[in-house]
Amino acid sequence: MKTSAFILIVLLWPTLSFGQSLFESSTQNPVKTENNGFSLNGYVRGSAFGAGEQYDYTQTFGELSLQTNLKKDNLLLKSDIRFRSGTQFHQTKTEIEVKEAYAGFSTRYFDLLLGEKIESWGRTDGFNPTNNITPNNYFFFSANPDDQKLPNFMLKADVRIGLQVNWELIVLPIFRPSVYRYDLFNMGQNVNFSSAVLPELTFTNAALASKINVELSGIGFSASWFSGYDPFYGFDLQHVDFSTGIPIITYLPSFYRKNTPGLDFTMPVGTWIVRGEGALNLTKNPDKKMYIPKNDLSYVFGLEHDFGGYLTIVQYIGKFTPDFEELVEPVLNDPANPMAQLQYANELIAFETTSTNRKIFHQEAVSNHALSLTVSKYFAYETFQLQITGYYNFTSEETLFRPKFTWKPGGNLNISAGYSSMQGPDKSVFNYAAPLMNGAFIEIKASF
Repeated sequence: MKTSAFILIVLLWPTLSFGQSLFESSTQNPVKTENNGFSLNGYVRGSAFGAGEQYDYTQTFGELSLQTNLKKDNLLLKSDIRFRSGTQFHQTKTEIEVKEAYAGFSTRYFDLLLGEKIESWGRTDGFNPTNNITPNNYFFFSANPDDQKLPNFMLKADVRIGLQVNWELIVLPIFRPSVYRYDLFNMGQNVNFSSAVLPELTFTNAALASKINVELSGIGFSASWFSGYDPFYGFDLQHVDFSTGIPIITYLPSFYRKNTPGLDFTMPVGTWIVRGEGALNLTKNPDKKMYIPKNDLSYVFGLEHDFGGYLTIVQYIGKFTPDFEELVEPVLNDPANPMAQLQYANELIAFETTSTNRKIFHQEAVSNHALSLTVSKYFAYETFQLQITGYYNFTSEETLFRPKFTWKPGGNLNISAGYSSMQGPDKSVFNYAAPLMNGAFIEIKASF
């Protein structure tokens, strides 16, 4: 879709779509109150993650977070600044992270915000096909997975069309990708990764996102559209060097644009909560570039229920790739011919690279099927909490298991400990990641 046509649809969307959560979006954008006030809060915590195969101490740090909120007349602002010092991958790190910092103008009928903000779309738990805005740092290790979320510099307008309907329009002028340290995976001694080259800072490389959100007494739902670079990406084959007799492969993390219409809903059914989310991902020239995924439909269906104090969330995560075609592994037809050997080596490298990218995008088959299960339970008048999360992908045979125990001894003190384990077949994404990303964690956090 051309940019001009998309902008026209965005501007007309409130009219076109008017007829038309466990997670953040379920309570997103409530009707504003007239309360004015300033708050300053935050926390101090110590955190350690390690005991993995590759590192004894994967990441350790002490952190101070200062969070401010202000709503006064038509002014609003929010910030979350984190001061952190520790180690990561056996290297000392001291850093200041701006988690959020934005200011804006707020009235009864609309908000206008500008700055660094974390904006998460979707109503399902952890797997959100419609959330193409928020990048993640998958190599930040702590007891809280939400710590991996990264902000974007954005201009956001939020229009309250009525008590139950609001329209969001987001402009992302600067692309920020997720952090995937492919260079830390053991993919062979002859495999190297170059630093990623980000798209130019031009108007044409900006991303646009729009969403109509409706909250009724019996159901909440939204229709959304995203057009821009996907923060989730694969890698391209940059160079192969045969000068040493053994091919030295250099890969380049590479980015692609897409258009994504999406839908999500949350609906109570008796004592159950039903959630669903789906998105149609549309890309250009996926057959010409190995790092561009094919068009696909991603979807999640979830059920939430409390079984005698055991809060249980089970989800089916699926993906359908209608234009899927099996990759054909190359064959060396003339082993005695040096030119045939060279051609075979190049074709085999391209085959393996394309195959890995398909695994990253869950497009190794026409359909991809997975289940996730989260069970949490409070004990001793909510002094203790046990949470167990599991994931199994039937297509790739990859598994994830993450138990977490939290103790609240009193006041605003939390002590958490647990373990994260992922496993997968040879050459699967989880198999590459497991030696680095598996490990135990402990965290002590005092809030104020």
